[in-house]
Amino acid sequence: MKITVHSSKPVKPAYGPAEAPAPAAGAVLPLTVFDEVNHDEYVPGVFAFHPPAPPAAALEAGLARMLGEYREWAGRLVTLDAASGRRAIALNDAGARLVEAAADVPLAAAVMPLRVGPEAVRLHPSCEDGGGAAVEELMLLQVTRFPCGSFAVGYTMHHSVADGYATCSCLLAWGQAVRGAAFDPVPVHDRASLFVPRDPPLVEFEHRGAEFKPRAEKKEALDVDDDEVVVQTVHFSREFIARLKSEASPPAGERHRPYSAAQCVVAHLWRCVTVARGLGPHEVTRLHIAVNGRGRMPVPEGYTGNAVLWARPAATARELLGAPLRRAAGLVSRAVARVDGRYFRSFVDFASSGAVEREGLVRTAVSPELVARTNLEVDSVLGIPFYDLDFGTGRPFVFAPTYSTPQPVEGAAFLVPAPPGHGGVVAHVPLFRRNVDAFTSCCHSLAPPVPGARL
Repeated sequence: MKITVHSSKPVKPAYGPAEAPAPAAGAVLPLTVFDEVNHDEYVPGVFAFHPPAPPAAALEAGLARMLGEYREWAGRLVTLDAASGRRAIALNDAGARLVEAAADVPLAAAVMPLRVGPEAVRLHPSCEDGGGAAVEELMLLQVTRFPCGSFAVGYTMHHSVADGYATCSCLLAWGQAVRGAAFDPVPVHDRASLFVPRDPPLVEFEHRGAEFKPRAEKKEALDVDDDEVVVQTVHFSREFIARLKSEASPPAGERHRPYSAAQCVVAHLWRCVTVARGLGPHEVTRLHIAVNGRGRMPVPEGYTGNAVLWARPAATARELLGAPLRRAAGLVSRAVARVDGRYFRSFVDFASSGAVEREGLVRTAVSPELVARTNLEVDSVLGIPFYDLDFGTGRPFVFAPTYSTPQPVEGAAFLVPAPPGHGGVVAHVPLFRRNVDAFTSCCHSLAPPVPGARL
């Protein structure tokens, strides 16, 4: 597939007469403790649409209108304090980048079914410029038109600005602006007042070793594995998920809230990846699961920043594979339940206390370190309405996250809803190529996973 770029330009916010006046040119929006503790990287994804494709002028005008409301995406990250590393978004209206491109083959021949690989990565802008340096834009968008009339929309957006929920709301607002519709949900940009620490603070949980770790005087080198990392895309049907939930259910007579579909799929993937890697019986494997704070704290639906922490269940390979699925599902469920409103408030109080700066602590959310060799990170966008994106010509028929690094990070998996009409869940799981066969042999089986793991 050859992709020809016809234009690549910054789009600046458009402020209409009915909108509030733009803030002062020198205004900054300080990042919150949730923004700063999250992944400091770009997160990309791709939508594919059936014909007809909207005109380029309509997409650009809609983007400008959306940026007039979501002004942070037209800004730039700046450092407020070199000593502490505290950052902010400079609301300078420098713009988001919009790329118009065309492919030389029909969409179906190019990347359908859409799998997360080099071809799909070409459908969203790179977070590096031509010389390999990081770009300054916080939002980069690419519209790729195909000879068949279909089109793809790819995004590359900075995680320090927003989590998955807020990213989705912003993209939906672009579609709403193109259609001339009102923004829904109503954006809430006030980051300063939502996460004010309590007085006096109440740190009830240990956050060192969880969200924060000491800054190593000498960075430890990660094990380098020269095997290729490939993304395995697995569709779990509604029927298979129902069987997973049945398998994970507690024994008859035991009172217990049923595990969710996401928890059961995560538990199943945890076991399958452990098998595929061939971990020894006493090796410990940990999960890193994103937990949304919007239902755990008073955070408005339309909040435009990050409001996510993580659950971290752990087990040895023997504990994980030598017991029924319900054991793994229980570990996942209990770990998620512990990251409740009290935990989120405790985190705000600790992160705002000055201890992070005094002790030289840094975030633990660095994907290659989190998943190195034995662990698994799972980010889920189940329940987030990415499939509601509509530019006036219909909703996407497929959506997939991709990767912004030279190759995917082994063990950093994504769960997304299956395309409309298919039902179920799609998992995108990056694995070393040598482990793919073992993974695929057990990912659609409910039989006890045993091959590869030395139990």
